Amino acid sequence: MSAVDPILSVKDLSVEFPTEDGVVKAVRGVSFEVRPRDVLGIVGESGCGKSVTSMAIMGLLPSSANVTGSIRFRDQELVGIKRKAMRAIRGKKIAMVFQDPMTAMNPVYRVGWQLAEAVRAHEDLNSKQARARSIELLDTVGIPQAASRVDNYPHEFSGGMRQRAMIAMAIANNPDVLIADEPTTALDVTVQAQILEMLIKLKDNLNAAIILITHDLGVVAGITDRMLVMYAGKVVETGTADDIFYHPRMPYSIGLLGSLPSHSGTQGRLKPIGGAPPSMLNLPAGCPFSPRCPLADNTCETVEPPQVEISEGHVSACHHVDALNAMPEPLKLFEGARK
Repeated sequence: MSAVDPILSVKDLSVEFPTEDGVVKAVRGVSFEVRPRDVLGIVGESGCGKSVTSMAIMGLLPSSANVTGSIRFRDQELVGIKRKAMRAIRGKKIAMVFQDPMTAMNPVYRVGWQLAEAVRAHEDLNSKQARARSIELLDTVGIPQAASRVDNYPHEFSGGMRQRAMIAMAIANNPDVLIADEPTTALDVTVQAQILEMLIKLKDNLNAAIILITHDLGVVAGITDRMLVMYAGKVVETGTADDIFYHPRMPYSIGLLGSLPSHSGTQGRLKPIGGAPPSMLNLPAGCPFSPRCPLADNTCETVEPPQVEISEGHVSACHHVDALNAMPEPLKLFEGARK
C-alpha cells in the first residue's frame, strides 16, 4: 500500500433506526476518505449525524440499526463484519476518544487498571508489563507523576487529565485511525489548545489519521487538512479548511461561521442561525436547511440539492452556488435575516 492510499474509506454510508414513531434517518449517504497523518474535521450542530457516523465505523451501533453503504479499513469491509473480527480491529486498528471524559471511564476502577485492560485486550502481556505500559501511556499524554497517578481513580483526575487518560487509552495499541468525538467539550480554552496540540503530535508519532468530530468550527481551525460540514444526516459541504473558512458555498456553513466570536472583537453581535434542525423522523421535502435559509426558494423547498463541485476537492450541496459565487461578501448572508 502506497502512502497515498486511504487507510479508511467510507462510501454512501447510511444509518437508520426503526422506532415506534417511524424510521429515524440519522445518516444519509456520507462519503469520505482518510490517509496516514490526515486530520479530517467533521462539524455540525448536535443531532446532525456526526457521532452516529463514528459509531458506525467503530461497530458500536445497536443491533437494531440498519447500516448500509461501505466502510473499508485498508482492504477489509467493515459493514456486516462478524463481531469477533470487529473486536480485533476496534481499539487495535481503529480507536476512539469518546465524547464525555467525565463519564467515559469506569469510576470504580483505577485509571491504570483500565489502561492495562485496553492493552491486554490486544497484546499478550502479564500484569507487570501492562502496568508499565500504562505508566508509559500516561507519561506520553503529559500526565505528571505518571508512576503514582496510575493508581488514582478517575474522580481524582481533573477534566483535562481525564481527557488525556482517555486519549492514552485510545492510543494504547498504536491505532492507524483515531476518532476523537468532541475531545475538548467542557474544557477551558487553555486545556483545549493543549489537547489539540497533543493529538497532532500523537498523529505524527503514530503515523495515524485523525477524524476530529466537533460542533465548534473554532476547534478545527488551523489543524484539519479537510472538513466535512454535516446537516440533517448529510454532508452539505466538503473542502479544505481554507475552502470552508474563506470561501464557504453552502448557507449552513456560512451560518456556522457567523456564529463564531471574532478574536479581534470587531465583528459586533453574533449572527445565530434562526430556527432549529429538522426532525430526522420527518425530514422536509427538498433541502432540509431551506426553512432556515435566507436564499430558500420554491426549488429548495421541493428538490434536495445534488453535490456540486466548485473547485478541486471543494463540493457543496446547494441550489444557489452560483449566487453565492457572485456575492462580494457571502459571509454577510445572515445579516438582517429573520430568526
